[in-house]
Amino acid sequence: MTSHVDQVLGPSDDTVSFIQPRAMFYVTVLWVVAAAWTVMLGVYLLFSVVFGARPDAGDIVVYAEIAMIVPVIAAAVPLLLFYRRLGWLHTSVHGIDFAATGRKAVHLPWSGIASVGLHGWGPFTELVVTPIAGDYARVIDGPGFAPRTRHRGEETSYVVDVGLMSPGPEVLLAELHRRIPSKV
Repeated sequence: MTSHVDQVLGPSDDTVSFIQPRAMFYVTVLWVVAAAWTVMLGVYLLFSVVFGARPDAGDIVVYAEIAMIVPVIAAAVPLLLFYRRLGWLHTSVHGIDFAATGRKAVHLPWSGIASVGLHGWGPFTELVVTPIAGDYARVIDGPGFAPRTRHRGEETSYVVDVGLMSPGPEVLLAELHRRIPSKV
């Protein structure tokens, strides 16, 4: 438990929530898996032709079906595993609460945040939150793995996938600018 006092300087209902919609998560996983699977299937087909196999029209149809069906099923598995534990982030007068997909939630008071920043692009954008000291961050009990962290020297930062969150990363950054303009 932390001994730091949260300074509440505004109304208690000033909460903004950012969530990952399940449909956006599924579609993003689907196109990533489909791209990787199609390349692997193409390389396999190319090597099989180089080493003597001569696929006929029936084989090509089977490969086309496999190229369409496998990504749909493979993208559904992570969605089923993380259905109720997709990433989220809440900002309020008390601080910032967040959880990466499949991870435990973390609470940080505004006074305990050293810096925040966005890294990456598009659906792979990540929010990196660095506390002033390790005892400012409080991991909230609940299901999931340990929070995602990044260690650089003595500094530990928490990482949250925000590229698919609604509203988007630009709105999240604007909200963080509103809350802590000197640290964003």
